[in-house]
Amino acid sequence: MFADRVEAGRRLAVALAGSVRPGALVLGVPRGGVVVAAEVARAHSLELDVIVVRKIGAPGNPEYAVGAVDEDGHVVGGRSALVSDEYLAAAAAEGRAEIARRLAAYRGNRPAPRIAGRAVLVVDDGIATGFTLLAALESLRSREAGRLVVAAPVAAPDAAQRIAEMADEFVALEVPRWFSAVGQFYRDFSQTPDAEVMALLKASRVRT
Repeated sequence: MFADRVEAGRRLAVALAGSVRPGALVLGVPRGGVVVAAEVARAHSLELDVIVVRKIGAPGNPEYAVGAVDEDGHVVGGRSALVSDEYLAAAAAEGRAEIARRLAAYRGNRPAPRIAGRAVLVVDDGIATGFTLLAALESLRSREAGRLVVAAPVAAPDAAQRIAEMADEFVALEVPRWFSAVGQFYRDFSQTPDAEVMALLKASRVRT
């Protein structure tokens, strides 16, 4: 059990001590994952930015991901009995629009960080189905990232296995056998507002 995302990030930073490489880039998955990622970046004096991916929720249960859309607009997953092609197309379009909005809010006129050939740590506050992180990893591979490390305080067993197979290294503090939702492992899992994400990114730029 984690008190909140800040405490989880500090504990994750310790666990990542042997995985961090000089000049690595830390990418948080908005919104909550950026809070965790900020603690990792601060502890290891690394550059912090975001990788914006949007999950595609199941019909009637938007919190349960059946797929995800990456920053380039590509869809990962989604082909299942749970969703029709029409539903997937509409949900993907909504995801692309929200990704564009978030990138404009979080980065403004700043260029995206250099990815090619660089070690990248992708950090989220927890992993349920893993679709958003799989989309993030595919996007980073397409941009020729170097070593890819995925880290989270907690992950569902099935998702952890999928992520570990695709990343160069996977680090999770807890992979509990009984997993219902990420929030059950936090005492405070309140929503992270855009303003907090922007403040964390700004503070990191000042430090680095």
